[in-house]
Amino acid sequence: MQNTYDVDKRKLLSALCHGSIFFSPLVLTMGIPIAISLVSDDPVVKSNAKEAINFHLNVWLYGIIAAALFWTIILIPLSWLIGGVVLLASWVMPILAILKCLSAPETPFHYPFIFRVV
Repeated sequence: MQNTYDVDKRKLLSALCHGSIFFSPLVLTMGIPIAISLVSDDPVVKSNAKEAINFHLNVWLYGIIAAALFWTIILIPLSWLIGGVVLLASWVMPILAILKCLSAPETPFHYPFIFRVV
């Protein structure tokens, strides 16, 4: 028995998971992909939600590292570099993920160079 899923719903929920990072820099934005993962039974949407959660955790981790390096006098240039890369990646990568979810909804998007905790 083959399950068919609504493609438009899949596109919307997957894009919402990846785009949730733009709503606010608060911890609450990770609640959107968590909630979508809990209520959706679509395996592609669940995979996109888990990937978005992992991306949130990575952005926070790298942001904490950059902030910690900022407070050490010697490593301030390194902290600016890491902070700039994190800021750029936190905008560019979700946009690429949203575009991929809208153009190829049958495959989940996987962020490169992140640690997958979930």
